[in-house]
Amino acid sequence: MRWHDHPVGVGRSNREGYCFLFPFPRSPRPATAPEMPSPSHSSAIDWRADFPASIVVFLVALPLCLGIALASGAPLFAGIIAGVIGGLVVAPISGSALMVSGPAAGLTAIVLAAITQLGDYRAFLVAVVLGGVLQVVLATARAGIIGYYFPSSVIKGMLSAIGIVLILKQFPHAVGYDADAMGNESFRQTTEGTTFSALGDALATLQHGAVVVSMLALVILFSWSKTPLAKVKLLPAPLVAVLLGLGLNALFAIAAPGLVIEASHLVALPVPTSGAEWAAQFTTPLWSAISNPAVWRIGVTLGIVASLETLLSLEATDKMDPYKREAPPNRELVAQGVGNIASGVLGGLPLTGVIVRSAANVGAGARTRWSAILHSVLLTLAVVSIPALLNRIPLAALAAILLHTGWKLAHPQIGRALWRQGASQFIPYVTTIVVVLVTDLLVGIAVGMTVGIFFLLKDMLQSPPYTEVSPKGAVLRRLELHPYVNFLNKGALLSALEGMPDGSRLELDGRQIRRIDPDVLEVIHNFRETAALRGIDYRLVSVPETSTGAGAH
Repeated sequence: MRWHDHPVGVGRSNREGYCFLFPFPRSPRPATAPEMPSPSHSSAIDWRADFPASIVVFLVALPLCLGIALASGAPLFAGIIAGVIGGLVVAPISGSALMVSGPAAGLTAIVLAAITQLGDYRAFLVAVVLGGVLQVVLATARAGIIGYYFPSSVIKGMLSAIGIVLILKQFPHAVGYDADAMGNESFRQTTEGTTFSALGDALATLQHGAVVVSMLALVILFSWSKTPLAKVKLLPAPLVAVLLGLGLNALFAIAAPGLVIEASHLVALPVPTSGAEWAAQFTTPLWSAISNPAVWRIGVTLGIVASLETLLSLEATDKMDPYKREAPPNRELVAQGVGNIASGVLGGLPLTGVIVRSAANVGAGARTRWSAILHSVLLTLAVVSIPALLNRIPLAALAAILLHTGWKLAHPQIGRALWRQGASQFIPYVTTIVVVLVTDLLVGIAVGMTVGIFFLLKDMLQSPPYTEVSPKGAVLRRLELHPYVNFLNKGALLSALEGMPDGSRLELDGRQIRRIDPDVLEVIHNFRETAALRGIDYRLVSVPETSTGAGAH
């Protein structure tokens, strides 16, 4: 059982030995879950599940790697390098069975500003390496503990927000409007518009061939599970959607030239033709830039932001895992740090754990980390051997895959379930969605956390710091104080004391106290005078004094 499952106010130890006094409440897990795989499932490949899933993740990752690089102002191949390292380097080290790492859309604004400020991509690579080193240091300091403080409602809000962002962002690509980079998830677009203005622009400039491809691809994606072909594990629906897009565009060229999807609406992968051109795709860091203070500031920023995004993605992926496996966050920070060091050295973008690819991985039925590893193998083989074929894939077909993923992430059932759980769950969920949509992921999480903390504090203010141990109707009312009592319990305790009838008898038992706030002690001892005036027989058992009590902190 994870710390989230314990009630508010109870101290528990989590899977890495940390103790939390006031964790966020978390919805209980379903009583029935898929049969837990053996421990070897995180290391031994399951070909029937992992290989088809790796194909799906590869199809999702390819356009995102290129689009994020374009939106970041970096060389296109830098996104491919980061995507390959996410599978070949990070996944084997990571303790997560299902999370997929790669270049993250959430870092595009930071990367673009950093490259512009430094004026040299090679200097920026030094900052990427430094960020990776910082992540390893954070793991050594066990900073992964931060990942335990994300409330369930906020994580679900983040997932739904990412799903909605995918739908809003990929709709223009699905209808042939590709003015913005495919991997850009910012509300503000590179075309000076916003996400919402792009929807209007897309509708005004429909590419009919792209619409046909995306609509048929969506039909396949949503109906595939109901067809007999769904039993063919090596033929996942996203692969069929991509093959359909390739075939339709070839057919358009023969039978309907007016529907042909032009090159500007196809995948645009670099196509080196010689060893020298391949070597030129890899950029080495400008190590002399390490003396530049700006490089260090950017490196620290990248390390911290990438770590936060990774911990969020890890928590969300654990929640999506049908087998309820839990990955150690500090080990994940080590894996990400090593990955960013390798990416920086080879000329790649900074990487993090990525929700979109991880959700596609889970949805495709992956069972072990081998799906993440194999997707990078496929990415490498495809870029090296068939780049010309990949460049014929319509972006509309890939957008349909992401639209389908977005729908699953933002399914209305999630919101309905949280609505039934009450305002303390639903309001942080909705707040996170709205703020993520109009700002970015980290700001949305921060605001959602703030709202969640508000409800947590509200619950704690109303939660009594004692257990009534006397029988109902007893002449002497005995209240046993909890081991940990803080200033937030002051109001509830004061209300209980003032609610005692005149002439009644009350005993406060403090023998279980391990830590009590001085403000609460002050309330307890000050009530002596009130009790005397109201004729209340008021007894204190082992309650520390306000000035010298050993249990007061």
